[in-house]
Amino acid sequence: MAAHVAFRKPRAGLGSKQISQMTLRIILASILVWTLCANGCSGDSRRTLTLGIPTTVHDSGLLDALLPEFEESNPGYRVRYVAAGSGELLALGARGDVDVVLAHSPGAEERFVAAGHSTQRNRVMENDFVIVGPEDDPADILGMSDGAAALARIASAGAPFLSRGDDSGTHTKELELRESAGLTVGGPGYREAGQGMGAVLRAASETGAYTLCDIATYMKLRETLDLAVMVEGDPGMLNVYHVMVVALAEEPEAARAFARWLLSAGAQRVIGEYGRDRLSVSVFRPATGN
Repeated sequence: MAAHVAFRKPRAGLGSKQISQMTLRIILASILVWTLCANGCSGDSRRTLTLGIPTTVHDSGLLDALLPEFEESNPGYRVRYVAAGSGELLALGARGDVDVVLAHSPGAEERFVAAGHSTQRNRVMENDFVIVGPEDDPADILGMSDGAAALARIASAGAPFLSRGDDSGTHTKELELRESAGLTVGGPGYREAGQGMGAVLRAASETGAYTLCDIATYMKLRETLDLAVMVEGDPGMLNVYHVMVVALAEEPEAARAFARWLLSAGAQRVIGEYGRDRLSVSVFRPATGN
């Protein structure tokens, strides 16, 4: 079945001011529905924590492993989440529409903290970005370990490349690599999807395109994809996640509890072990080494 992706013309760059207002309205409406149900539909007396989570964490399956553990350890809280790109999540955090944000866009996170939107930013985990592509490898990049050079070779060959194009941490890393290679956005074969990581991987598989992705989401979906890892091992493709308590959080106590819990031995164990049973490999490295 063909992936339903509305490709967009590439732009020179993205920033928080360019976030789709329609996307934000949809997200906020979803939060409202979740909150109303949490507070009024079931009679549940627990306080509701609204978490902003990157699509890479959601689509990789890690979130499903973490949330039951948190709620079991913190029975006074229940979690509702928004899965989006880091840029959109930070915009929601700046407005106080989420209580805590887990993001993987270090530069944007530093600006978020500098602007006073959070006073607490802690490293939670890391993994790696990789470049995946069709097995026939028309740009001949298989085995390369320099992400910027690989993107330059893809561009030179005019091979299909599908970008997140959504101000996410993954998209930001792609732009950094392009800048290192002296590349501008666009050119033959370049398309932007404006969607999350799982959707972009499926679309790249359907269209025979290369894309940049996190290794965890790729490993979760690899059996359904006609894509192989082409480029890995570049130190510049490290993917680091931080948690930030939002200054305008409606549930600051719950937000601090969640941020503390992510750094606890129990949560770090879940992070480090995730993937071993179903994917045969650990796909996240915990910050504390637990």
